[in-house]
Amino acid sequence: MTRNRYETVFIITPVLSDEQTKDVIKKYKELLKDKGAKLTHEENWGMRKLAYPIQKKSTGFYYLMEFDADPTAILPLETEFRRDERVIRFLTTRMDKFHVEYAEGRRDREADRREKPKQTPAGTETKA
Repeated sequence: MTRNRYETVFIITPVLSDEQTKDVIKKYKELLKDKGAKLTHEENWGMRKLAYPIQKKSTGFYYLMEFDADPTAILPLETEFRRDERVIRFLTTRMDKFHVEYAEGRRDREADRREKPKQTPAGTETKA
């Protein structure tokens, strides 16, 4: 069976503590590893305002994971998302070559932006 690159973004309810949020993230990372997936990238987007209220909540904790997996690993992952009351929304997409290229380029640009020193008005450089 061929392996594909996938991207999953899920939103965790904002009423959890930091420790509980970490436990939710750990659960899904371990679930993917158990299904033979290889995590290639993850991003903690933190607490953000939702576009519209979901379950009477206006904010949520966003988390992104990119991984290589067999297509058979997606159904158990999404079933577990649906069963978990701590996850209020999720979206999994298969990344084509253009999506992978764009995501890697975005990360490179973000890393470059963080590493470049800022120019101050006097012309001296400071680290960002």
